[in-house]
Amino acid sequence: MKTVINAILVLCALGLLWVCYSSIMGPINFENEKDSREKAIIASLINIRKAQVEFRTQHNGKYTADFDSLIDFVKNGKLPFILKEGVLSDEQLEKGMTEAKAAAIVRSGDAAAIAANGLTGFRRDTVWVNVCDTIFGAGFNADSLKYIPFSNGKIFEMAVRSDTTDKGQPLNLFEARAAYETYLSDLDKQELINLKDVQTKLFKYCGLKVGDIETPNNNAGNWE
Repeated sequence: MKTVINAILVLCALGLLWVCYSSIMGPINFENEKDSREKAIIASLINIRKAQVEFRTQHNGKYTADFDSLIDFVKNGKLPFILKEGVLSDEQLEKGMTEAKAAAIVRSGDAAAIAANGLTGFRRDTVWVNVCDTIFGAGFNADSLKYIPFSNGKIFEMAVRSDTTDKGQPLNLFEARAAYETYLSDLDKQELINLKDVQTKLFKYCGLKVGDIETPNNNAGNWE
């Protein structure tokens, strides 16, 4: 009987140790896993921001709320790239020569004018390069832009706003975001509830986002 009681006491002690360990390590493990996942999600949001900024330059200053349009732009869009050969000397600049004037003279093909202005060897040509390779590098999977890492295929929420300021200036904003539930739902439920409670009390978005359609913030991320 004494042996049984001792065994029960040992089991109770082990159980108590496990409860204490879990209460300490639970939040730590949750935070470590959260940080690891959010690094990948932040990288994806930064990629979305890069794509949106370039999209805007070629679409009258407007962003897109449609991932299919954004992905197609990354896959098939082109960006202007200026090839430069030669530079203007201080003397040429002092005489009023500008890059635009020099380029116009060279494009005219007038050999005498080119030589007279000291522009032999001066070249400014615009070539069009692929968006994907230029911004993200060769091999980037553009289709991955819309998927939230660690979410089992869930897609980022994306919204845009086209408006005017009080002074009548065009106002174009975008935001992309991923809620905590989309990438942390398989972790400790109570820790997730606690995290959301803290964010809510601070009037902050419960997740990660870049840009803001309510307040202009230069497309900043809420982790920055």
